[in-house]
Amino acid sequence: MTDQPRLAASSRVALAAYLHDLGKFAERARIGEAKEQFADGTVRVELEKQLHCPSFNGRHTHIHAAYTAIGFDLLEQHLPDLVGEDMAPFAPWRDRNADDSIINAAARHHRPGTYLQWIVATADRLASGFEREEFDTYNAAPDEETQKLNHYTKRQLTLLEQIRLQAHQNGEVPKFRYPLAPLSPNSLFPVRAEEHERPDNAAAQRLYAKLWEGFKTALGQIPQTHRSSLPLWLDHFDCLWQTFTHAIPAATAGQVKPEVSLYDHSRTTAALAVALWRYHSDCAHDLGAVHDSFRALWDRQREGSDIAREAWKEEKFLLIQGDFFGIQDFIFATGGETQRRAAKLLRGRSFYVSLLTELAALRLLETLDLPPTSQVVNAAGKFLILAPNTPEARETVTAVQAEFDRWFLQHTHGQSGIGLAMLPARARDFQAGKRGEESPFRALTKRLFEQLEETKLRRFGLCSGTPAPPLFQGFLDAFDSNKGACAVDGRSPAKAALEGEENLFVSDLAADQIKTGHWLATQQRVLITAQTLDHHTLDLPIFGYRVNFTEGEDDTGRFGREAKTGNLRRCWDFSLPASFDAPLWNGYARRYINAYVPRFHAVNEWEAERYRGMENPATFDPHPDEIKTLNHLARDDRQVDPNGHWYGQEALMTLKGDVDDLGLIFQKGLERPSFAKMAALSRQMNAFFAVYLPWLCAHGEEDGVKRYRNTYTVFAGGDDFFLIGPWHSTLRLAQRMKKDFARYVADNPEIHFSAGLSMTKPGLPIRQLAALAEEGLEAAKSYPPSRPPDTSPTKNAVSCFGQAVSWSDFDAILAQETVLERLAGEFGLSTGYLYGLLHLTDMAAQVSQRPENALWHAYFAYRTRRMLESRVKGGEDREATERKRRTLQSELALEIANKGIAQFGAAYKIALFTYLYQQRD
Repeated sequence: MTDQPRLAASSRVALAAYLHDLGKFAERARIGEAKEQFADGTVRVELEKQLHCPSFNGRHTHIHAAYTAIGFDLLEQHLPDLVGEDMAPFAPWRDRNADDSIINAAARHHRPGTYLQWIVATADRLASGFEREEFDTYNAAPDEETQKLNHYTKRQLTLLEQIRLQAHQNGEVPKFRYPLAPLSPNSLFPVRAEEHERPDNAAAQRLYAKLWEGFKTALGQIPQTHRSSLPLWLDHFDCLWQTFTHAIPAATAGQVKPEVSLYDHSRTTAALAVALWRYHSDCAHDLGAVHDSFRALWDRQREGSDIAREAWKEEKFLLIQGDFFGIQDFIFATGGETQRRAAKLLRGRSFYVSLLTELAALRLLETLDLPPTSQVVNAAGKFLILAPNTPEARETVTAVQAEFDRWFLQHTHGQSGIGLAMLPARARDFQAGKRGEESPFRALTKRLFEQLEETKLRRFGLCSGTPAPPLFQGFLDAFDSNKGACAVDGRSPAKAALEGEENLFVSDLAADQIKTGHWLATQQRVLITAQTLDHHTLDLPIFGYRVNFTEGEDDTGRFGREAKTGNLRRCWDFSLPASFDAPLWNGYARRYINAYVPRFHAVNEWEAERYRGMENPATFDPHPDEIKTLNHLARDDRQVDPNGHWYGQEALMTLKGDVDDLGLIFQKGLERPSFAKMAALSRQMNAFFAVYLPWLCAHGEEDGVKRYRNTYTVFAGGDDFFLIGPWHSTLRLAQRMKKDFARYVADNPEIHFSAGLSMTKPGLPIRQLAALAEEGLEAAKSYPPSRPPDTSPTKNAVSCFGQAVSWSDFDAILAQETVLERLAGEFGLSTGYLYGLLHLTDMAAQVSQRPENALWHAYFAYRTRRMLESRVKGGEDREATERKRRTLQSELALEIANKGIAQFGAAYKIALFTYLYQQRD
């Protein structure tokens, strides 16, 4: 970073701000180093209290500030090189008497005295959304060591439980907390407060100590060679900090609710601090005057003064939003050879969407000389970066947008792209506002969402005054008459033959997508470099970066020299969670951008028979770890009877869904929103789909059986998902997801998702398959179809077999499938009899429109009677035979007519189809 001094300095500011609350972790763990004594008998923590902690009524408050200084020293051996004279903008590390050392800037955020200390302190307060009066109260609050529940024993609330789209009610007591454990699929889920929040200081301190020791050990796993690049190291450290502090409450003192994690508060504080420092540094402002303005922001005596008003009003921040548009066109573009490589292409293209978004954010960060912590949100094709609001920054964003446009126009011909939008903001905009008053940050969030919608309509600058790059200039000239159009996407100029197939020509992008789909299944990490490594490297540069795949630690570790030379810009671990409880940390920055793909497991002759005929029987050998194709998946729900006869429909099911009213959740859901809460809410919403769902597909069990491991997660992240799997297993997966999501959001009835299920035969073109899934989702989003005019749909529904129903009805209807199975076994119900019921469900659903359809009851009785006459033959005792028929008819009427057709109408088809398709030969 010697040739990037501004980025180096920005990264140091980020580190100081990021670790300003390191002491909260260290103090709650009661680290032994705090009790060390100096030669004069002074206890170390007591000395640090004098230096860093504020005083109130003769006592020190916010003791964690002292522990921040101690913790910083303890971690020095694992930190990047912070020793030396070049520590700009801070004084040298070891000059502890210098007010502007990096340690003092971090630790004195509750009693700032210098410009750099005020940078961190102001960022800390803005991240929390504090009003000045509110912060005065918080700053004077004790650490509550004698309270029933204190900063040791309080556990973090979940924001998801507190979301209200209607009016918030005063006095609501949250019932759920996050367990104090490293990040894993299991610890993402909240638990009942009484299970984990007990007034036992000693037990709580032991739990924190265990977490602290795990954190220190994990910190040493970041490759030593990566410390030479502070932005690269910060990206790793950010993931590590998330793993171990995602469930540590950032604030517990005073009346502040412990609802934001130490991780989310640290990251947003770092982003705000860098933007503040860079704004004044890049504009070459007088630091004395700036220092005075910071003090005026929070000084009770200067409230209402000209300098205070200007400090709150000045637009110092620039919020930069990125949005990937045309995702469906990108993933489901089709050509003649798409179907044969459907699974590999879906996998590669889905990963590519996340990769393009990540690299777009990286390009912006590096062009703006910002560290990775300035990227506050990145999920599902969207990201948010906080930058200084300077003319240079705005011009840079415009130039980078033109760069993105050129890349997408060249390689996707305008079907997809990444749009950027800028929104200036003031310090005032980050305040949560006083209770009962309109929140300034809520208004900022609303403007953000409105601007994001505008960005979607301003693709490639076609509606701006700046001419867009010519869309079709030279397009036809790019085609080779011998190679024609790309055999994969059907529209791009083909460039070269696909590896191993001399007569199959594809575009550079399509070739890389296929390679990506292959390497995702065999590699574990991706290296982003400025120059190619010639190591599983994609051919096509993306925004100036080269993308390289590697496998494990031994392989990745060979590229330490690339980190030292600056060629290695990022190293991302994209491996899937290995277990339910293991921490999601492998020594490198982690990106949840990999989809789960089903593979063959230990295969015996019985399983091989399931796929017989799909390949040459003489060579068919589905060995362990081989990836399944969609054709394989279509057969995975078939069953075999004792005679070796296979039965059950050969079909796929797509499952597409997203969270209902997500915009309202972010804009109105929280009573007192803040920057840290917004980042936390985005991260937590994304984690269910990007972290937990792939684990559920790979390892989730039902009745001791891994029922979902044959599911492709085409994409899953942000608030939406698209899955393909065997038809019946996917039905059950939809139920499981809904159930688990309710637990994930702490049983909050105001947060839910809708989904569309679409059953198809294998071999259907991928684009058509996606279109059917979208139709199903739209039907679910329009539920109920019979709502009164001028009313909004309730959503919270699922569409299946052409029927949209509520999730509760969906569960009840699928339970009827089990009833049908029992009745079919007991009564010998023929498929003809059951198929005949489909018409009766339509009649029952239309009685209000056509009163004559009420005759469905009579039709049911007649058909059932005829069926029983053929099944229950008369003997000598005709009366007994008739009684038996009537008894059986009454039972069928109760179970099918009353509990099925009468209750669910046409939606009862879901149960009928589910049962019937399982019986097909």
